Amino acid sequence: MSFNTAQNLWEKTTSRLNSVGQWIPPLLIRLILFWEFYEAGTQKLNGNNWFSGIQNNFPFPFNHIPADISWFMAAWGEYLFAIMLLLGLFTRFAAVSLLVITAVATAAVHWPDSYTSLNQLWEGYAISNKGAGNFKLPLLFVVLLMPLIFSGAGKFSLDHILTQLMKGDTNHTLQSDFISKGLGLIVIGLPLFFVMTTIGVSLIIFGVILILADRFITPAG
Repeated sequence: MSFNTAQNLWEKTTSRLNSVGQWIPPLLIRLILFWEFYEAGTQKLNGNNWFSGIQNNFPFPFNHIPADISWFMAAWGEYLFAIMLLLGLFTRFAAVSLLVITAVATAAVHWPDSYTSLNQLWEGYAISNKGAGNFKLPLLFVVLLMPLIFSGAGKFSLDHILTQLMKGDTNHTLQSDFISKGLGLIVIGLPLFFVMTTIGVSLIIFGVILILADRFITPAG
């Protein structure tokens, strides 16, 4: 087999995998996240409010919201946004909302009270809390939510059907400019705002600056 033949075969294979990738991976991510958040929301709706015991642990501005309201928003948010993920309906909005819920929960329950180094912080990357936090599971949720925010629900979704019905761009033409890069920084900075405020705010501000700068400078690639 010649090099050109092998290259051609590889390109055809990866092209077909890319095609399937618009259907299967987003669906699998949505299914697993649906179950996790739906289960958490259902437990809250059928359980007792324990937020009052950790009210002081909530990050700004949620530490100023009454515990009953926070419980209501978290319970119904996890429940309804999970269903939206399952259906692939307004997926990016649901994913961003669950990103905020997850980040707030991480700051209030799973983040270490204090740490003096990144090595010490990383001890909290665990399922069970042994005194250094246990943010492993919420971090994995954040990582899984990111593809849905950046790339959407995929073709096996109501979002895709609605786009077709409205004769929109189902191929999702890519735009690479300062606005896209600024939005990326804002999305990454949003969860960090609740656990590492300085870094989160810096990324959000830099993202806004890039969006504003797009009027004057457009990057290539």
